[in-house]
Amino acid sequence: MKVTVEKIDDINIIVSGTIESKMTEDKVSELKEQAKKESKDASEDMSDEKFQQDAESAIMQEFIEAGLKEANIAVENILGQPGFKSYEKRDNGLYLEIAISTSPTIDTSIDYMDIVPTFTQPEAPVKEVEAKLHEMAVQQAPFTGIEKPRAAQNEDVTVIDFEGFVDGVAFEGGSAEKFNLKIGSDSFIPGFEEKLIGMKYGEEKTIIVTFPHEYQSEDLAGKEATFKVKLHEIQEQKAIEPDDAFAQKILNDKEATLDTLKGKLADQIKSQALSQFYNDELKPILIKGLLSKFDFTLPSNIVEQEIDAKVSEKIQSMNQEEKNIINEEKDKFHALRENVRQEAQETIKIALIVEALAKKEGLEVDEQEILSALYYQAMMSGQDATELVEHYKENNLMHSAKMGLTQDKLFGKMLGFDNR
Repeated sequence: MKVTVEKIDDINIIVSGTIESKMTEDKVSELKEQAKKESKDASEDMSDEKFQQDAESAIMQEFIEAGLKEANIAVENILGQPGFKSYEKRDNGLYLEIAISTSPTIDTSIDYMDIVPTFTQPEAPVKEVEAKLHEMAVQQAPFTGIEKPRAAQNEDVTVIDFEGFVDGVAFEGGSAEKFNLKIGSDSFIPGFEEKLIGMKYGEEKTIIVTFPHEYQSEDLAGKEATFKVKLHEIQEQKAIEPDDAFAQKILNDKEATLDTLKGKLADQIKSQALSQFYNDELKPILIKGLLSKFDFTLPSNIVEQEIDAKVSEKIQSMNQEEKNIINEEKDKFHALRENVRQEAQETIKIALIVEALAKKEGLEVDEQEILSALYYQAMMSGQDATELVEHYKENNLMHSAKMGLTQDKLFGKMLGFDNR
């Protein structure tokens, strides 16, 4: 096997060469012999195509190792996965061109703190604290019937009986009595809540709706359902008067006072305002500043992989007609790739800068911090926390989550959040 190494710049190389057909054939024979020794049944179960694939995979690894040796690069210095620039099956064998990158040198000794903007942390206006307190007082209040009966309106909490049928047959979980349903909450099948508007006390009504095609129950997905509904009353929550006892109940603290609760609410409002201010204004300033401060060669294979990811994301958001155009017209596809190239380059560059600076500052993010952040994200978005964590693990997103937290930890230190 003969390999050629072309040095593109200080961290990127192209390893090229041809893997002769005989070499692949010999490797196939070797693998078959090895499989036969280990298990006769296993060797018979494997197809020739599988042996061919395994042989090519093994030889490609040898090819890469030969290229690294030729370039005098240690395996541990490789950054990311090697990227195929060419993979051609020719008469004399398999021709390969593989892009390999090593970690760039980032000079963290330069002064970068001058990019940090001067800012004032948000405060919690008394009116916002009182509004939050009132909101909590309403949420804690019991539901009671409205003083004067009237027809149901949007945002009303209705008390209803209902029974659902599909093809004339009642289905499991499709009925309830004296059920509280807020119109406009979107907690029922689309179209159901809106049809409660205008119903009067004691009125019975037949409501026909269609289950969404993506409904969780396959037996009901996409099917038309008929509901027999009766409205009993409309309820409301009247705010209770907050006092020390209210604060003790909310905070689960016998020593708490109403002022203690107000202080907690003020801290929460300030924290939320600061978080939004950080994400909307401060973080973009820091990213732009760091990108301008540091100059180094980017690992081309990592950039290409990031471009692939961004292109895939954009295609996923397209309608079918747009997807067809991208798939059929190569120039449109290449134009899309070039359109996201700068964004991809900046994404990789800032990730490498953050990683280098975090290492310099001794900042680390452990698995527990990642899990805590994901559980918090799930809670705030109403998702199942376990499912969200599994999604991140199955789609190799845990590293991305770690980098996001590392960035926030570094930026928080730069902005002096710990000292304010």
